[in-house]
Amino acid sequence: MYVCSCFGITEQQVRDHAESGACTPRQIASACKAGTDCGGCVRRIQALLGRGACPRRELIDQGAPEPLGAEVPELPAAGARGTYGTTPGAVPDTAPGALPEAA
Repeated sequence: MYVCSCFGITEQQVRDHAESGACTPRQIASACKAGTDCGGCVRRIQALLGRGACPRRELIDQGAPEPLGAEVPELPAAGARGTYGTTPGAVPDTAPGALPEAA
């Protein structure tokens, strides 16, 4: 049965990615893009992953390192200026890739 109709991802594919170490919807999305378009399948992915569905979850909970590619980048401090996307609706001081203004 399809979980993500946007990318044609099945329940079995989600389970296969979970067996490979993807323990969160974000990690599933990184592995196969499921949940990154309309988002309608995210709750189903969460249900499929469940608490015991990820073989590595118990090891991670005990302090074992997460699988490669599972690192979450550190977010900038709240209110940081010049960082794109820190405040919803705010216009950044500089957009990514923009050239600095001449003084």
